[in-house]
Amino acid sequence: MAGIESCHMSPGEQGYKIKKVIGPHLLQCTAMNEKVVLAYSGGLDTSCILRWLMERGYDVYAYVGDVGQKEDFEAVKEKALAIGAKEVFVENLQRELVTDFIFPSIKANALYEGRYLLGTSIARPCIARSMLEVADRVGARYLSHGATGKGNDQVRFELAFHALSPDLEVIAPWRMKEFLDRFKGRTDLMNYCAEHNIPVDASPKSPYSMDENLYHISYESGVLEDPDHHPEKEMYRMTLDPVDAADKPELVTVVFDDGVPVCLKTEQGEVTDPLELFKACNELGRKHGIGRIDIVENRFIGIKSRGVYESPGATILREAHMDIEGIAMDREVMRLRDMLSPKFSELVYNGFWFSPEMEFLMAAMDKAQEAIDGEVTLRLYRGRALPVGRNSPSSLYNQDLASMEIEGDFDPRHSEGFIRINSIRLRAHRAIMNTRGR
Repeated sequence: MAGIESCHMSPGEQGYKIKKVIGPHLLQCTAMNEKVVLAYSGGLDTSCILRWLMERGYDVYAYVGDVGQKEDFEAVKEKALAIGAKEVFVENLQRELVTDFIFPSIKANALYEGRYLLGTSIARPCIARSMLEVADRVGARYLSHGATGKGNDQVRFELAFHALSPDLEVIAPWRMKEFLDRFKGRTDLMNYCAEHNIPVDASPKSPYSMDENLYHISYESGVLEDPDHHPEKEMYRMTLDPVDAADKPELVTVVFDDGVPVCLKTEQGEVTDPLELFKACNELGRKHGIGRIDIVENRFIGIKSRGVYESPGATILREAHMDIEGIAMDREVMRLRDMLSPKFSELVYNGFWFSPEMEFLMAAMDKAQEAIDGEVTLRLYRGRALPVGRNSPSSLYNQDLASMEIEGDFDPRHSEGFIRINSIRLRAHRAIMNTRGR
C-alpha cells in the first residue's frame, strides 16, 4: 500500500513525498532521490547515518576531509561505497588548514579561555567550506553530519553552512526525534549495523573519544568525564611525556614576515613550505613533550566539559610569535590587539569564523601584523618552548635608549615632570579621602 501524503521528515522540504507502509505501524518517508552530502568519518555513527539517510530515499554522497588525521582513507572510502554511498569525496585540506586557518589564528595569538589553542574549532570551518564545494559540484540541496546535540561541532558546522550557502538545508540526525527514538545508544547502533551488514570495528571501544588533525589531538568523554580522572600515559599520541622527552635541549629559530611563520631553522636545515614547516614544528614538539594541557572549559551551549589536548607545533609557533611582537609591535597597538584576541578566540570556538565580526577582526589583526618581521630563537626542552633570543628589521627596541649605562637620546630630568603629571589624580584622591577621615 502506498499513497501520496504530506510528509515533513526532511527539514525545509516543500510539497509532497511518497509515504510507504513498511510495517504494521511504521511509516517511512522517502526523499525521492534528493542529494545529500554527509560528513563521513567511517565510524559507527556516520556509517549508520549514511544507511539511515538512504532508507529515507536520499542519494548520499560521503565527504571526508583530510585535515591531517592518521586514517586509512581508502578503507573509509570502500566502507562508504559498500554501505551504499553514491560517491565518496576524500579532500586533502592540510595545506589550506595551515595557511587559511592555523596561521591567521597564530597571528591573533588565539587562545580560548586563556588555555585552549582551538585545534578542533579551527578545523571545522575548513571542513565545512570544502563540504559546500562538494555539494555545489554534485548539485546537492542537503548537508548532514553526525555531531551530537550537546556539543560544539554541530554549531560550528551549521553556522559555516548558513553563512556561506544559506539556501542549503541541514539534516542533523542526532537532533531528530525519529532518529533518537530509534537509536538510544551504542547498542542500538551496533544492532542496526548487524541488520544491514555494515562492517564495524571489532576492537573494544576506546574509553574516551578522540579528534585529530594537524593542529592538535583532543580527548574527551568516557572516563575523562570525571574531571579528577588522571589521563593514562598511553593515551597521548602526538607528544612524548616530558619525563621521557629528549634529554638534551634543542635550539630552533622561527622567521616571521608580517606575523606569518615563513621559515624554520634547525640543525638539520631550513624549512620554508608552510605545510612542511608546521609538520616540522609538530615533530619538534613531539620530541620535547611540548603542548599538553588538561582543562575544564565552557562550551558555547552552556555546558562545562573536560578536554585534554596536545598541540605541539602550535605551542612552539605561538610562543615565538608573541616574542617577536614584543620587539616589533607598538605598545598601544599591542594593548588594543590584546583586547581583541579573546574575542577572536571566542568567535572561533563558537563557530563564527565566517561572520562580519570575524572579517572586521581579521582586518584588524592583519593591520597589527604589518611590521611583525624578524626571527626568534627558542630553547626546546622537557615540555617548554622558551624564547632565548630575537631580532627584527622593524625592531622598536633601542639598546642605547634602554641601557642603564648609556644616556642616549633621553634626558632623565624629564622624568620628574612625567611623574608629577601622572601623580595629579593620585594626590587629589588622597586629599578627598583625608577630608572624609579615610
